Order: sequence, then C-alpha cells, then structure tokens
Amino acid sequence: MKTQGPQDKSDPKSSIDFPGRKPFNRRLSFWAIIFLIIVMIGVFHYYQGTFMSRHRGAAHPITVVTSTARMSDISVYLSALGNILPANTVTVRTQINGQLMRVLFKEGQMVKEGDLLAEIDARPYLAQLAQYEGQLARDTAQLFNAKVDLKRYQQLWRQDSISQQTLATQQALVKQLEGNIKIDEGLIAETRVNLEYSKITSPINGRIGLRFVDPGNVVQVSDINGLAIVNTLNPIMAVFTIPEDNVAEVMQKVETDKVLMVEAFDRQHNTLLATGKLLAMDNQIDPSTGTVRLKAQFENEQNKLFPNQFVNIQLLVKIIRHATIIPTAAVQYATKGTFVYVLNHDSTVSIKPIVVGVTTGDDTSVKSGIVPGQSVVVEGADGLVDGAKVVRAASANTLR
Repeated sequence: MKTQGPQDKSDPKSSIDFPGRKPFNRRLSFWAIIFLIIVMIGVFHYYQGTFMSRHRGAAHPITVVTSTARMSDISVYLSALGNILPANTVTVRTQINGQLMRVLFKEGQMVKEGDLLAEIDARPYLAQLAQYEGQLARDTAQLFNAKVDLKRYQQLWRQDSISQQTLATQQALVKQLEGNIKIDEGLIAETRVNLEYSKITSPINGRIGLRFVDPGNVVQVSDINGLAIVNTLNPIMAVFTIPEDNVAEVMQKVETDKVLMVEAFDRQHNTLLATGKLLAMDNQIDPSTGTVRLKAQFENEQNKLFPNQFVNIQLLVKIIRHATIIPTAAVQYATKGTFVYVLNHDSTVSIKPIVVGVTTGDDTSVKSGIVPGQSVVVEGADGLVDGAKVVRAASANTLR
C-alpha cells in the first residue's frame, strides 16, 4: 500500500482562488491610466497657454497707442464743491404803511441804485404835512407875540412896574413856544421823509426777482416778505471749502497778498463758467467736517453764474515749472510701485519704474524714471510684458 506524501505547496490547484479578483485589478489600472493621461493633458494645456500669453507679444505684435513725454509747466489745483451767492442781496420793503398804488419794475429785470420800483398812496402824508405846517405857522406867530411882550415886561421890570414873577412867566412862555416850533419842524421833517418813502427805489444795483405783492394791496412795515428781492450779480461770490490739511499752504499765499486764481465749472465739470480770484478765508475750521470755508469773487460779466447755483471749484495753489508731463492713462500700477511701458527703437516696450508727482486732469507729472521725448504706451498696455513686440497705431499727441 502506497503511502501518500504531503501535498506540494507549489501546486496551483492547492492555492485558494477568489472569483473575479484579476478582472477587478485590470479595470482599476485602466481607469488610473486614463485619469493620469487627462491630468497630464490639462497641465500641458495650462502651461502652454501661460507660455503663449507671456510670449504672444513676440510672436504677434500688439497694437498700442503712444504719447511722447514733454516738458511743460503744470498747475496744481484744489478741487471743491462751491455754492454761488450774490455779492449783495436786499429785500425791498416798505418803510411806511399805505396802499400800493403802482409797481414800476418788470420781474427779473436789471435795476440800478435809485431806480423807482413802486409807489404808495401819499395823500395821507400830504394831509399831515399841511396840518403840521399850519401848526408851525400858528406857533411862530404866538412866539413872535410872546417875544414882543417879553421885551415890554423887561422894560417895565427895570422901571419896577411889574414883579419878578411876571417877567419870569413871560420868559418861560417864550421858551415853551420855541419848543413847540421845534416839535412842529420835526413833524414836518418826518412827514416829508414819509413822502419820500412813498416812492420805493432800488437800494443797490442788481437783478430784481419776482414780486410778492400786487398793486392795490395795503402794505405795512411789519410785512415779512417785502415787495421783492434784489441780488447783485456783477460781481458775484462763491463759497466753498477745502480740507484743513491744505489750509497752511493757502494761508501762506493769502498772507503774502498773492492773488490765487479760482475757476468755476458746471456740475458735470465739463464747461468753464467763469474765472475769478480768491477773496477771503474764514477764521476757523469746522471741527465736524475738518474743512475751512473760502470765498471767491467772479466778475460774471456774461451772467453764467446764478445765486444758489452749485459749481465745481478749482483753486490754483501753485505752478510747477519745467515738469516732465505724461498722460495719466500711461501710468501703470503694481505691488512694487508705478511704472510705464516705454517704446524702444526696435518696436519693443520696456518697463520703466517712475516716481509720480501731481496729477491734474489728464496730465501727470513724473519726478523721475523717464525724460521728455520718450514715448510711453497710453492704450493697449493690458497685454504687454517687458520686451514685447508692438505696432504703434497712433500717437496720443496726434489725436489731440
């Protein structure tokens, strides 16, 4: 009888087999390879796109608009919002009570000082004048008679024919009548002034507004609105504010009697309405806003400025001589500072760091970095890099 030996471990039939294991491993490897291929394709396209975007200027020149840096004087302005006020404003009121008989002005017309504007019924004051003049004549006659009696009493007193009391009484009567005459003269003068007030005239030169009272109404001194308002428009004023940080600079020039020019623009800051000069500065800073008020004067010969109009104010504080000027649009900003793209002779651009000075409107002064005569890119800088090839479409200096 044959003895069966131990089972061979290398026999494949002796290993344990898990159904479906090898197909599962093959599927896993297949999808892993597909995923890696997709990732590699994405990385390739990403770096290819970045490379192309960085070097597309070398392959395909970019069209740009340039401008030439120039040397010029640049004006430094302080901007503010101003309110136009008349140089003088007067509410025309009646100074006597009475019926408004006539209105002699046209609403909105220009008037001069002394022009007749309206008339009030003067008949009551003419009657008073006649009455007071009659009282004056009566008191004058009584005074004359009292003085004659006084002379006679003085002579009789020297002859010891009358008493001292009688003489003193007559002297007091003369003084009393002289006082009555002064009262009469005062009443007459007052009535004549009222007669002058019955003719209402313009107190200043300017433009008269809409009337508040129609003829036929009884006007009184206590009326709040008055008859109309007259505003002086030539010259005219503008009140505006500047930050307290600029007070010292402006005050220094005011104290040296330097005339600071002020320009007034419309609300959209497109149209220059008038040019004037700084007239005065307030004596204190508003702590709630940190600003100080200033007043400017404009001749306003063309009447482009109107009371209570809001305007944009430009206060000229200084002029920088012989500055290097470039368009503000040419200045580029980065984390390391400001720079410009300078056009080279080989139609490439170079990055030039600059130190910016003041900016006024579309112009910016450059303290260092470029010199007058160099061309800088104004439009089309978004796709540029250092050394990129460009094609100059136009010059901003030509477009202007």
